[in-house]
Amino acid sequence: MSVLRVANASGFYGDRAGAFREILEGGPVDVITGDYLAELTMLILARDRAKDPATGYAKTFLAEMRDSMELAMKKGVKIVVNAGGLNPKGLAAKLRELSSALRVDAKIAHVYGDDLIDRAEELGLAISAGKPLSANAYLGGWGIAAALEAGADIVVTGRVTDASLVVGAAAHHFGWNPTDYDKVAGAMAAGHVIECGTQATGGNYAFFDTIADMHRPGFPIAEIDADGSSVITKHPNTGGAVTKGTVTAQLVYEITGARYGGPDAILRLDSIVLDDDGPDRVRLSGVRGEAPPATLKVSINQLGGYRNEVTFVLTGLDIDKKAALIRSQLAGAVPEGTTWTLARTDREDAATEEEASAMLHCVARGTDPKIVGRAFSNAAVQIGLASYPGFHLTAPPGDAAPYGVYTPGWVAAREVPHTVALPDGTEVSVPPHSETVPSGVALAVVEEPELPPFKAESTTARAPLGRIAAARSGDKGGDANVGVWVERADAWPWLVNTLTVEALRELLPETKTLEIERHVLPNLHAVNFVIRGLLGEGVASNARFDAQAKALGEWLRARHLDIPEEFL
Repeated sequence: MSVLRVANASGFYGDRAGAFREILEGGPVDVITGDYLAELTMLILARDRAKDPATGYAKTFLAEMRDSMELAMKKGVKIVVNAGGLNPKGLAAKLRELSSALRVDAKIAHVYGDDLIDRAEELGLAISAGKPLSANAYLGGWGIAAALEAGADIVVTGRVTDASLVVGAAAHHFGWNPTDYDKVAGAMAAGHVIECGTQATGGNYAFFDTIADMHRPGFPIAEIDADGSSVITKHPNTGGAVTKGTVTAQLVYEITGARYGGPDAILRLDSIVLDDDGPDRVRLSGVRGEAPPATLKVSINQLGGYRNEVTFVLTGLDIDKKAALIRSQLAGAVPEGTTWTLARTDREDAATEEEASAMLHCVARGTDPKIVGRAFSNAAVQIGLASYPGFHLTAPPGDAAPYGVYTPGWVAAREVPHTVALPDGTEVSVPPHSETVPSGVALAVVEEPELPPFKAESTTARAPLGRIAAARSGDKGGDANVGVWVERADAWPWLVNTLTVEALRELLPETKTLEIERHVLPNLHAVNFVIRGLLGEGVASNARFDAQAKALGEWLRARHLDIPEEFL
């Protein structure tokens, strides 16, 4: 069958407006997907739903369809998005109203069953603090395939995995069976690359300065073949670039080991082969897949308590003494569990006041909003004339704000309904996968391959790792990942022998007491590290300066070590 061209218009809730029209007008595509549901987004939507049960979906998608539905239907382009969030039925109803108002004949379906909030206790997902705000299982792509088979033009889902948007479209187009694991895994790989939109076309790319036009990167397109292989590309005359580097960056983003598990299959990331296929074209081939685990991951969000923060500006001399004075003055006024962080952004003999200043961050958390709120804020303000010289704050502190806690859970796939509401109003159930393996087997760590030997042909020089290596990092619940790779093959033996877990601990002192896993991906010339617990209780808890670990890789690249001069 013909190649399926799938573009992705959204990598998060709040991505570039007008993206659907931009893709539709830019050139031919068959399907446009949109990924809206980061872990933090689920908490945002849960709070929306708590205020108004009719909401709980990504409202920006409605705006996109108001602008682009007519053009998409005219061109025969299918739309598949997980913008339904916690209320795919409500979003589908709004889309039908919009279709009627625009006088556009759009057949709309929605997929549901992922929302386990009312069964949390029954399924063992309840938490000590009581009923969670949301509990959603990650469904696969076969409900999407069923909706498209029934003639749907627009399919909205709840919490399906990001890659499943592409898997469902490809499985329908090529008539794959659920046990076609290599093909399904190939679509998962393509979906994983394009799921974050312009991150695959140069966005957030370590070597961004090598891309000629980064003003407005184009959106990625996966041209998928019947065997599951694909080519990642973009529309001509759009910004950014598609290279082996930009594709590798996305392949190592927010992963754990060589086995990338999902409800449709397990993708063996260590099997992927990348080849240049022309300008702005990179081919993914050789992808192998395995049967999926018997359990589905569940995203659980709860209210963790209340949070407040104040930042003291410390300028000039005696920074440490000034910080110590503040801490002693507030010792009896801040709630238990308060954290202090001194960011030494100051420079000696600075030419500007800002460059002469350090930041002392004080973050208070607790269950009583009065104690964490005004009582804490007032204590910080009231010492303003009785503390260190040059006392001032970055902004007046305010009231406490609620914060969320993310907890991953697992539930047997057979316990989760997977239902499709078809365009004609009927419903069909998607049966659980016929072949699964125990989760421990499915997610077992792949043993490191024998490492290639390395002997430097020159002396070494002290330099930043980022002079020869790229990186991309992100969040996995309370954990963080950082993938590091080199784009020249002769540097790979040096990287894999040098960047060990012990070396990472030295380069990133913040990780010294944490559990770290290293996974080697030889085909990608990459190593991936999973740092357990770096993000505390997840992104919403805002446990560290870079709460989502998005810049962790750039910090690592800025660290110095001995690098063979032949690579510099």
